[in-house]
Amino acid sequence: MSDIVEALTEIVGPAAVSAGDAIHDDDTHDEALTATARRPLAVVRPANTAEVARVVELAAGAGVPLTARGSGTGLSGACIPAEGGVVVAFDRMNEILEIDLDNHVAVVQPGVTLDQLDEALVPHALVYPVFPGESSASLGGNVATNAGGMRAVKYGVTRHQVLGLEAVLGTGEVIRTGGKFVKATTGYDLTQLVVGSEGTLALVTEVILRLSPRLPFATTVLAPFATLGDVTGAVPKIVASGIGPLLVEYIDVITMDAITQGHGVELGVAPAVKAQALAYLVVVLEDRRDDRLDESIEELATLIAGLGALDVYVLPPTAGAQLIEAREQAFWTAKAAGADDILDMVVPRASIPQYLTAVGDLAAARGSLVVGCGHAGDGNVHLSVFQPDTTARTALIRDIFAAGMALGGAISGEHGIGTEKKAYLAELDDPARLALMRRIKTAFDPHGILNPGTIFDMSEDAP
Repeated sequence: MSDIVEALTEIVGPAAVSAGDAIHDDDTHDEALTATARRPLAVVRPANTAEVARVVELAAGAGVPLTARGSGTGLSGACIPAEGGVVVAFDRMNEILEIDLDNHVAVVQPGVTLDQLDEALVPHALVYPVFPGESSASLGGNVATNAGGMRAVKYGVTRHQVLGLEAVLGTGEVIRTGGKFVKATTGYDLTQLVVGSEGTLALVTEVILRLSPRLPFATTVLAPFATLGDVTGAVPKIVASGIGPLLVEYIDVITMDAITQGHGVELGVAPAVKAQALAYLVVVLEDRRDDRLDESIEELATLIAGLGALDVYVLPPTAGAQLIEAREQAFWTAKAAGADDILDMVVPRASIPQYLTAVGDLAAARGSLVVGCGHAGDGNVHLSVFQPDTTARTALIRDIFAAGMALGGAISGEHGIGTEKKAYLAELDDPARLALMRRIKTAFDPHGILNPGTIFDMSEDAP
């Protein structure tokens, strides 16, 4: 193994390789609540694609597992090192290579963070519209997990913004996919195969991203409802109205109390209304003109009032921004409250009321507390599970996933499967689909070195 470390040092230089006690604890885990940190053989920080390719060639020849790492903000265990493996950290590859104003694209290296890109785009009145809730997240990590966030109801998720990639296959070969265009029918779409593959198919070294105009005016509308079912039942009608909201979120009363108290947010909800409310709807509208935004706000408020809201509040800019920020930090609030796991099931949005009813029944039957919030506009339900008994929690989560899949849903809407949800995927998903994924991985990574044991095990009989 010392030979591997020495060879890595020859590729990237001694300052870009860490081994033994020099490995920082941050490089041993991500933010998954249930995962166990693991110290790798080494952490290597390449500076360019050529170095990444040489690292992969070395690992392929030696049979050493490689795990890609961005900012480590993931919630599925996907960047936890494999036993005896090497972490390929991309924090040195953090340049915005180009902002192409004519084609409305940015070309970035994988270590570029969301806040870094956003800051660079502000002077051009452009925005990369995927905001998954953690601005320190890297674009490489977002591509790996197909990150989503609250704005997906309007702009879609990461895969809708990625036009092309440069990536290193498990053989060390470098490929380019896509380009500065929005459509192509030239063979298989390799770009979309890599997006969401959690580092199991290739190591992404460059990304071409679609950009959108940055609209200058936005307003947050808050509506308390007497039941969670009333909130989620209103969502399809809001989406169908043509108003075009930037985000549509539901927050149950327990989660709302936790995030507002934890962040000191004052929403101005009347005490009598607050006493009746069991859930809240949060809608953000944006426009390029403030007069048109005012018209949309009035139309939305009228619509929501007719859908059974207890009241409708147009929040002042400061309170609105604070609420959205608090909502984005809901994971940290749940973690601080002692949540034992965080789920991000996605179901057809019209099925959310039925799904949440099923989740409530399952939690009550197993003596557990399950609360949360979610991207109601696109059916992505975030659940905080409070059940310290591992056996009981595993059975409950399995049933929660099964209930969602029975409604046409999927186990993960944006966090990914990683290592922590793969057992549920293996049990509940279509075996033929998983077998096809294994064959695809073999084509991209014939030596099986790229993030092995993530999403699925290569053997159907693996535990």
